Amino acid sequence: MNSKQRHGKHGKNERHGPFAHGRGRVLRMLPVLLVLPLTACDWFTDFKRTPMVATWESDSILKVRGAPQGSVPMTGTAVSSFQVSYTAMPATLDSVAALVSNPAPMTEESLLNGRKYFQVNCAVCHGNEGKGDGSATKLGMIPIPLTNESANGRSDGYLFAMMRNGRGAMPPYNRIEERDRWDVVNYVRALQGRATGVKFETGPLAMPGVTGDKLPGATRLGPNRWVPPVGSGAAMAAPVASTTDSTAAAPQGSR
Repeated sequence: MNSKQRHGKHGKNERHGPFAHGRGRVLRMLPVLLVLPLTACDWFTDFKRTPMVATWESDSILKVRGAPQGSVPMTGTAVSSFQVSYTAMPATLDSVAALVSNPAPMTEESLLNGRKYFQVNCAVCHGNEGKGDGSATKLGMIPIPLTNESANGRSDGYLFAMMRNGRGAMPPYNRIEERDRWDVVNYVRALQGRATGVKFETGPLAMPGVTGDKLPGATRLGPNRWVPPVGSGAAMAAPVASTTDSTAAAPQGSR
């Protein structure tokens, strides 16, 4: 076989056809193509696999979104928004107060938890002892004492409603979970001299910047945390929580 026959009509090797370069590229890319499926890359972004909770699917700690405003948690709520609105009006507060009662006994644990929340949220205006002399009053905030006759005459439910809705110069403090709000109510009562036979302290628990047990604990009712239904196997198997634990409260009101 001569050279012309071996190399074909145009003198080129027959092994080098028009797809020779393409074949070589594929061979070079083959290791990459084999490894890609093992990586976290997703080539399909057509929303077919959007995270979601299907109908009747068991709940999960990996919720895809927070609970919509006004929704009722699985453990129930004292007063839902469809019962009484969140407007900061005296009549609205009276409506809330008429529907709730304080389920938290005035124990040392309750007062300690209430003190933690009071120092974080309330003392800046109301003062460490509830006398209305908080540091914000030096910057123009009007003094609002919690130990005067007017505050003493309010019911526990009204104080709870104040934290739920706010009123006047006070904004709502719904970031304090319901069970913990009752501990704050108990602490305010203690500042008013109603904690008979129960020890409690006032003022900051530590220097600024100190965390740990000097601050309120982590929430169990945050928007992305799952709470088992009361009485479910998961709830019964969980460790017994203290009386100040938000999830330990018995469901009340509407569900």
